[in-house]
Amino acid sequence: MRGWWREIAGLVLPVICGGCGRPRTELCATCAHALAGAPPRRVRPAPEPAGLPVVHAAAPYADAVRELLLAHKERGTLALAGPLGFALAGAVTAAARPGAGPGDGPLLLVPVPSSRSSVRARGHDPTRRIALAAAARLRRSGRPARVVPVLRQRRYVADQAGLGARGRLANLSGALEVVPGGARLLTAGRVVLVDDLMTTGASLAEAARALGAVRRPFIPGIPHGSPAGSAQRGIEQRVAAVIASSPASFEINRNSSETWIVAGGER
Repeated sequence: MRGWWREIAGLVLPVICGGCGRPRTELCATCAHALAGAPPRRVRPAPEPAGLPVVHAAAPYADAVRELLLAHKERGTLALAGPLGFALAGAVTAAARPGAGPGDGPLLLVPVPSSRSSVRARGHDPTRRIALAAAARLRRSGRPARVVPVLRQRRYVADQAGLGARGRLANLSGALEVVPGGARLLTAGRVVLVDDLMTTGASLAEAARALGAVRRPFIPGIPHGSPAGSAQRGIEQRVAAVIASSPASFEINRNSSETWIVAGGER
């Protein structure tokens, strides 16, 4: 019911940019450029948790980008799912570039799941909504893609606010699992974990662990030693894409123009 109210309210309330508050537009050109005006790059938290996949981000989590994510996630500005999905699609493309992993099938976007209580409180699932928008954008650009929501929380997870990197890892350790039958869905293409935000990397590391914990079912006709055969057994480099990474302690890695180093708090 809350989601329907937000949709109706968007028709009658004044429209302002979710990033800067400029009137008569949901996303101004300046904020759109901040969100997706630069090429996505690889990001790494400091310290980097064990098992973290290779992550690409569209933009730093600051200023207009931060406000846009909060407007969509917490304030229910659902129309921003399209622009946010556009930014995520760029990060997915960077993460799944040719040669980044085995398999020629469609891109399989696996969202990091939100808790049921968070979805109820917000009235929608922001990460899944953005992932669907990203998959649609990728298909329009000629890249087969679909959302495969095979992860779920298997136990209670405390609110991450106020926890440091070590506390977040402990809080999320063993918290996710693949739904029954989900392993077979992951054999159809190239898996890319997706989320709206990464800072400490705890959520993505746990999601990658959960995906790696399942044994992909054997598919007749795929040779045992082939790249596809290795992929179906779960032996592939995990990759992930996010819209933003927190710049709480942000610096460009002097050893690589393709890497952003980030650290800070995670959702």
